[in-house]
Amino acid sequence: PQSAQDLHQPQPQPQGQSEPKTQDPALVQADEKLRSQGLDARLEKRGLVISLPQAILFPSGEDHVMPSALPVVSQIAEVIASVPNKVALVGHADSIPIHNKRFQSNWELSAARSVNLLEVLSTRYGIAESRLSVQSYGSNDPKDSNDTEAGRAENRRVEILLLDESAQ
Repeated sequence: PQSAQDLHQPQPQPQGQSEPKTQDPALVQADEKLRSQGLDARLEKRGLVISLPQAILFPSGEDHVMPSALPVVSQIAEVIASVPNKVALVGHADSIPIHNKRFQSNWELSAARSVNLLEVLSTRYGIAESRLSVQSYGSNDPKDSNDTEAGRAENRRVEILLLDESAQ
């Protein structure tokens, strides 16, 4: 299992043409702050994406945020509170079907994880619910291959997306 100290380092930029990035000054500043704290943040056209692996936030197959994740969530909440942008909480899963009594599918699990993260951000850290939304991709938007355990671990994540309001 990963710890908050082992969060992904920023991903290298692809060679050649890259997707246009947000020019929103608040998001550029937020990106710099998060990266300085060692968090996996990247600017995209749609906004600032903070990718958090399942192993940091949730026990395997469950949707409650682990107490050990709260320091990382607190760092992110501080940045969210410092910008006015809306925030999408986007759940992702690997392609291995879930096998427990609570969740019928990876869609349900990844959606429940996003909803629980929303509840933590709003109740514990005071982020207005009116700024937050939830999305779930289940296993349909992999970050890596589902053919290896390492790839599946990359795919089990919640992305916190600070939306670029001008891009909408």
